[in-house]
Amino acid sequence: MSTGSRRKPVAGSERAPVADAQAAGPVARDERFEVTVRLRRRTPAATLAAAGLHGEHLPAARQYVSREEYAARHGADPDDIAKIEDFAHAHGLSVVDASAARRSVFLSGTVEQFEAAFGTRIEHYECRGCTYRGRQGPLMVPADLAEIIEGVFGIDDRPAAVPHFQWRPGSPPGASEARAANGSFTAPQLARLYGFPQDADGGGQCIGLIELGGGFRAADLKAYFKDIGIPAPKVTAVRVDGASNHPTNAQGPDAEVMLDIEIAAAVAPKAHIAVYFAPNSDKGFLDAITYAIHDTENRPSVISISWGSPEKSWTKQAMTSFDEAFQTAAALGVTICCAAGDAGSGDENPDNSLGATDSLAHADFPGSSPFVLCCGGTRVVASGGKIVSETVWDDDPRRSATGGGVSDVFPLPSWQRAAGVPPSANPGKRRGRGVPDVAGNADPTTGYRVRVDGSEGVIGGTSAVAPLWAGLIALCNQKLGAPAGFVNPLAYGARGGKAAFRDITEGTNGAYRAKAGWDACTGWGSPDGASFLRLLQTGGAREQGSRAREAQGKD
Repeated sequence: MSTGSRRKPVAGSERAPVADAQAAGPVARDERFEVTVRLRRRTPAATLAAAGLHGEHLPAARQYVSREEYAARHGADPDDIAKIEDFAHAHGLSVVDASAARRSVFLSGTVEQFEAAFGTRIEHYECRGCTYRGRQGPLMVPADLAEIIEGVFGIDDRPAAVPHFQWRPGSPPGASEARAANGSFTAPQLARLYGFPQDADGGGQCIGLIELGGGFRAADLKAYFKDIGIPAPKVTAVRVDGASNHPTNAQGPDAEVMLDIEIAAAVAPKAHIAVYFAPNSDKGFLDAITYAIHDTENRPSVISISWGSPEKSWTKQAMTSFDEAFQTAAALGVTICCAAGDAGSGDENPDNSLGATDSLAHADFPGSSPFVLCCGGTRVVASGGKIVSETVWDDDPRRSATGGGVSDVFPLPSWQRAAGVPPSANPGKRRGRGVPDVAGNADPTTGYRVRVDGSEGVIGGTSAVAPLWAGLIALCNQKLGAPAGFVNPLAYGARGGKAAFRDITEGTNGAYRAKAGWDACTGWGSPDGASFLRLLQTGGAREQGSRAREAQGKD
């Protein structure tokens, strides 16, 4: 039992109030809430790298470990879980649950108990008309637990992310012109324009969607899919941390939920759609991701995430835990598709920001993790069933444009070194992970026809591109007969690049401009579905195998 007086900070747990937030007094001492304690891996990282299950490398020939095998071999050590449980009991905290696979111990207690357990002070803060429970500084734990604990989430419950969607200008929900808006598309129309496999329907696949609010109505889904001539999909709502399918109104997060379902299911109509609802906090977001990745009931092979915020908004412990969760997804063969953001290279829409904005360039997280497929945005114009022009979505570099740029946190991955990632536009000219990797139609003026809370309208944003790519991955998985998994090294390899994408060479997102080849506005470009499938079919096993052998040679 860890009861010693010597304490150390949890690495990366330092917190500051949201910019412009004001302290609003202490939280009631007996208020109860839950916290997630995230633990280290059971297997050292070097061992995982040698097995091709960690780092930048892929399992050879798409031979992934099962969720059950991963939990047993690479989850949290039972002894580490027991130490956290002892620590919790010593401070009067209740152990709600523990998961070796998710490397998480879930604790419940009062403000007073959590303050004593983690050496912090919990207060209310007010910012822009909302109130959150917050803290400052690092979290402190007994010295013998500091190396066991990767992160502690839930004491601070400020909003972690915003959804990356935008309604078409002049076409709010219910507007009479929205349904037949000129220049907009249904997801099946875009799938045909982008050459998605027409002899696949996503049968046998599950697409996971992460949602931090809102909900869907079955009647809306039935009406929408009837209107586009596709049977309504099988949709399962999964509760995480007490959140649920809770529709509100079309101006709120319902639009995000419906957009994600309608695009993913329209592209892959026979796929099962699992929607993971969680609270909008770093704890809720992380718990939803780890739940989806390790879900042994629904078993998604691809997960779409349309929520995010600038890297500067996150603690180091959160970015570490999210990134390691995505590494685990790669080991399991689960592809993660993330939106790149909707406010240009600054990634801070003044009208939809979690705090004060600045003039710097920011990459959006979790899209900037090297272990996700980051999805940027374009503007598509079509005629006669063909694309006649496609440019960067850049209506307004601060309020309505694709995200993209260079990470201030993650280094340049080895598979991205030959792509021509530019130095950061910020002072210091850092060379880091470049985003996005790929792109697709996102401009609200050429957006997606949707139905939300009984209203029909047109929505754009990179929120739409993540489920579009998730749907394509599901189709490819069906054709492959195996999960595509972590596709980034393959997309950047000798057989990828221009061969599998529609190169976008015109436009800017503020600090960065499009060019031939990869760029920090649209990555390699929008999908050429048939070519992308061929890349996975003919290049995947060979290229993955060489990378796994390379990993084994280095360790």
